[in-house]
Amino acid sequence: MDSNSQGSGGVKGGLGGLFGGGAPEYSNTELAGVPLTGMSPLSPYLNVDPRYLTQDTDEFILPTGANKTRGRFELAFFTIGGSCMTGAALGAVNGLRMGLKETSDMAWSKPRNVQILNMVTRQGASWANSLGSVALLYSAFGVAIEKARGAEDDINTVAAGTLTGMLFKSGSGLKGVARGGLAGLALSAAYALYNNWDHLTGSSSSSSRLY
Repeated sequence: MDSNSQGSGGVKGGLGGLFGGGAPEYSNTELAGVPLTGMSPLSPYLNVDPRYLTQDTDEFILPTGANKTRGRFELAFFTIGGSCMTGAALGAVNGLRMGLKETSDMAWSKPRNVQILNMVTRQGASWANSLGSVALLYSAFGVAIEKARGAEDDINTVAAGTLTGMLFKSGSGLKGVARGGLAGLALSAAYALYNNWDHLTGSSSSSSRLY
């Protein structure tokens, strides 16, 4: 009996030395106290400490000097593409509405379907071009202002929105430039206020509690 236990212990020690040292032994009490949320139970014979498999916080491997959030340059591609797709969808809906309205006195036939389809594609392309151009200007101004100031905050957002509105309406004269700038200023300011609403409401509630 003793020789068998010693023999098995020798085999375990030999295998442990062969695969990089003996495995650490953990009692059932230690293993029972390890949280394994979302994981299957681990075998106590694995050569892994299960306490290293659970992390309290998310950890990412980032290049030196990189931020955990995407910058304006990375978001520019998503902004431009999303604006083009949104414009195409809205333009298609508007084109369908206009096509049905203009052909309301025609019976359902192939010429009517072709005319409606032409209106849908024309309006979809026009709206996609317009919103895509606005998104391109906004992203370019935002990246340029961020690089020039060396900071990323809501000032860049408001400035980029204002310049985008002014340049987009630059072909309509000084009044058009002014109206475009005011529209861009209002939209960008509303967007900045929306992004900081939780922070503003939290700070106001905390200051009221202090007084």
